[in-house]
Amino acid sequence: MKKHLIAASIAAASFTLISCAEEPVPAVSQAPLQSIDVAEVLIKPTQSWHTYTSRLESPEEVALMPRISGLIEEISFKEGDHVKQGDLLFKLDSRPFAAVVASLKAQVMSAQAALSQAKSEAKRAVSLSQRKAISTEEAESRTSTLRQRQAQLAALQAQLTAAQLDLEFTAIRSPIDGVISRANITKGNNVIAGQSVLTSIVSNKAMYAYFDVDERTWNRSFNDVTASSKQQVVMQKVGQENFPYSGYINFIDNRINSATGTLRIRAIFHEASDELRSGSFARIRLAANEVTKQIIIPDRAIGTDLKNRFVLTVGEGDILQYKLVEVGERYGNLRAISSGLKKGDVIAVNGPARVGPGMPISPNVTMIDSSNASFTLSEPEQQLAASRKEP
Repeated sequence: MKKHLIAASIAAASFTLISCAEEPVPAVSQAPLQSIDVAEVLIKPTQSWHTYTSRLESPEEVALMPRISGLIEEISFKEGDHVKQGDLLFKLDSRPFAAVVASLKAQVMSAQAALSQAKSEAKRAVSLSQRKAISTEEAESRTSTLRQRQAQLAALQAQLTAAQLDLEFTAIRSPIDGVISRANITKGNNVIAGQSVLTSIVSNKAMYAYFDVDERTWNRSFNDVTASSKQQVVMQKVGQENFPYSGYINFIDNRINSATGTLRIRAIFHEASDELRSGSFARIRLAANEVTKQIIIPDRAIGTDLKNRFVLTVGEGDILQYKLVEVGERYGNLRAISSGLKKGDVIAVNGPARVGPGMPISPNVTMIDSSNASFTLSEPEQQLAASRKEP
């Protein structure tokens, strides 16, 4: 009986083993490769840029003060408006000055009559003196009286001219074209000649930007630049990402500041209008004259490894490779590469954020967008010209 049970158990076990051997073993599934944006490096003609900070200054600024003392009778401008040279801004009470003019005119007329009489008497004195009808002393006295009357008339005419100027100065006019500020002193108040600041006017036809270039940089990159060469510069205001304003250097100081080792430079921007304001903070970019071709990649594609900068390139079999690079100038969101890459290299454009060297990837081929970057001075000038043509 036991022999039959043992035999049955062995048969059942053998059947189970045979059944398991006949069932297929499931294969181990391979993880999908990570999709990474890649792009071929760009080759662009570039210039080396130097950036400086500045404050805009108007070529003409006037703190308007009266030439005479008096009472403000009228304000004839709108605060913050554009004014032209010669526009009436303030009117002072002119009655006291008109009275002085009228009084002096009367005195001039009286002096003219006295002069006319003195001329007649001097003329008769000459005739009588020739006939020995009057003494020499009397003739000389009449001649002296004539000269006194001439001097008195000249003095009164000078006083009349000054009084007429004072009367004219009761109308305070704009000395320049520009934008006017608010009225510091309002109607009904007295003002003092040469002391009371009525308002200020700032010319808006152009703007100056002064900045200091260190001696080493100037001698290395701009030693041949003069004010007459009109070296081009570009500028941005606070809050702007690009440099939309184009100008040129129109002044270079005649000496190096020995205390700071810098040279004072001035650029002028003629497109001021209402966009640029005196006192505004600005950044000036000045490009070296030499143009060279360099490799350009997105700045985010560059990783940092301790003291080294590196880029991940796509090698054979779509495997990422570690490449040490030396970086150059930055152009917007792009960066020039001085060494480490060559034409035709394909890089991981988003850098080593999610991948590393030696990792196989599934490349998603894209292109590096350089439309918003300016690599040479001619590019912002072309962009500015194009923007002006747009409606």
